[in-house]
Amino acid sequence: MAYYENDPRRNGSEQNDRYDQAYQQYQQQRYQQAQAAGYAESPYLSLSQYMARTFGWMFAGLMLTFAVALATVISGAFVALWNTGLVFALSIGELILVAVLSMRVQKIQPATATAMFFAYAALTGINLSVYFVVYDLSTLILAFLVGAVYFGIMAVYGLRTQRDLTGWGPKLMGGLIALLVVSLFGMLFVGSFGLFDVLLCAVGLLVFMGFTAYDTQKLRSFYAYFGGDEAMLHKSSIIGALQLYLDYINIFLYVIRLLGRSRNN
Repeated sequence: MAYYENDPRRNGSEQNDRYDQAYQQYQQQRYQQAQAAGYAESPYLSLSQYMARTFGWMFAGLMLTFAVALATVISGAFVALWNTGLVFALSIGELILVAVLSMRVQKIQPATATAMFFAYAALTGINLSVYFVVYDLSTLILAFLVGAVYFGIMAVYGLRTQRDLTGWGPKLMGGLIALLVVSLFGMLFVGSFGLFDVLLCAVGLLVFMGFTAYDTQKLRSFYAYFGGDEAMLHKSSIIGALQLYLDYINIFLYVIRLLGRSRNN
């Protein structure tokens, strides 16, 4: 399953628009002010604590996803889920969860947002269990580690760079939409692109590595924009964690596809 289809950045909701507007406004203000001004300090969390919390949510979600995927295969539930088609209903559940979380984030309670994030991570684990059947454990571990390296490099870049990455957003979104269109075309009319599929995976990998840096830098704007509201600070951390979680999941999936093709050849 292509998890960029569930990416909240593709939902045209007002709440996501507000997050994007917050990012745009903050970046414009950031470069109009002196660099020495820094970030407005929230009375609830420091910027470093906010970053650590967000990446902590993301890491916890990933661990839950992989634990659920492994448990689904070991318990034998994988067979029943796929034979009955229930896995497709769970995929719809994923879409609903991410849509509600993105669209209703300002109205729901922080605990509800957190629970929805972990529910989404668990459902993703069930759907990703197919990879634990198709690929051997060594390939999965290698993909996990390689994906972590790619993700980590771009996250550090997004965190440390003084360059304004705002302009990456439209380009990355265009690449994301192009990937979706080409992938759907391939599944419906071609079946397998052969060498072109390798190129598609490489492009997809680059797109989500770019999103990793972009989303990491965007956390700063969330912190500055919502720092005075403890509840929204928590919920924006969950939204940030969800976006980074999806970045890593897609990096992992593209890496494992490339590794799988390499070993098959």
